[in-house]
Amino acid sequence: MKTPALNEMYWLVKREFWEHRGGFLWTPVITGGVFLVLNLMGIITGEVLRVQHGITFGAGGGNINLFKQALASGDMAKVGFGLDIMMLSSSGIISVILGFVLFFYYLGALYDERRDRSLLFWKSLPISDTATVLSKVAAGAVLAPVIAVVCGVVTGILMLLMYTVTLSFHGISMWHLLTLAHPFQITANLIGIIPLYFIWALPAIGWLLLCSAWARSKPFLWAVALPIGTGIVIGWFHLLGSIGMGSEWYWKYVSGRFLLSVFPGGWLGFGHMTDLGNGAHALDILHVEYAYRVLSSPSIWIEAAVGIAMIAGAIWLRRWRDDS
Repeated sequence: MKTPALNEMYWLVKREFWEHRGGFLWTPVITGGVFLVLNLMGIITGEVLRVQHGITFGAGGGNINLFKQALASGDMAKVGFGLDIMMLSSSGIISVILGFVLFFYYLGALYDERRDRSLLFWKSLPISDTATVLSKVAAGAVLAPVIAVVCGVVTGILMLLMYTVTLSFHGISMWHLLTLAHPFQITANLIGIIPLYFIWALPAIGWLLLCSAWARSKPFLWAVALPIGTGIVIGWFHLLGSIGMGSEWYWKYVSGRFLLSVFPGGWLGFGHMTDLGNGAHALDILHVEYAYRVLSSPSIWIEAAVGIAMIAGAIWLRRWRDDS
């Protein structure tokens, strides 16, 4: 049963979707479509070159050749791993694009309504600043990732079917290949990490909304130049010996979290990213249980609290900011 507050939040989030349908919906759909077309072109190119010149290279022909080698050696786990990674690759590309979409969405969320004066209309309605800002947080950190996951899974399944159909022309059973993949497990993992993404992205969401509410012009410069400039100054003072601490902690826990946390998967870290090349453990680090281990670190909760404080600051600024 919907309460008035939930009903209001539902319509505010829906309004955000209507106003940003291009970024939230069509961008992942188009990205997935382009990804499929490029892979299809790679498969066709690989097949044509293999038939005409006996050459095998590229994404399409190379992957098919690897599958054939793995099947010939009877390494079914390797084949299943390859099919799973193929499904995940489409979600990975869409996630990167989603990060850029959300970066600029939050950066303009409160600035654009002041610039085009639509703020005056929305303030004339009986809608609180808190509900308005929180609806923008929910639209970007929950609704947009859900849409991206759906698009990524659909694209991944189409990729899976495309490769298995191609391999079936090489005498390999399509249905046998499909039983080696784990599409339901991958889908569950991708949906399961959305709450973790929400917590992880809070510092960046808070910082971008704060800059969007505070800057009178050019919020991008303020949002990017200020944390990067501060890091350069800290590094310079460290180089001169004025301060004992280096700037590594600042780039990792402050600048990096404020600017890059909107990109999904950042909690894996660069060290874990290298495990993606290791077939034995690559899917383990993408498992929900493994991903949520990051919540055992106090730093993520401190950074999330800072993000919530900055969102509160953005709500306060929206209430009192007057550029007229």
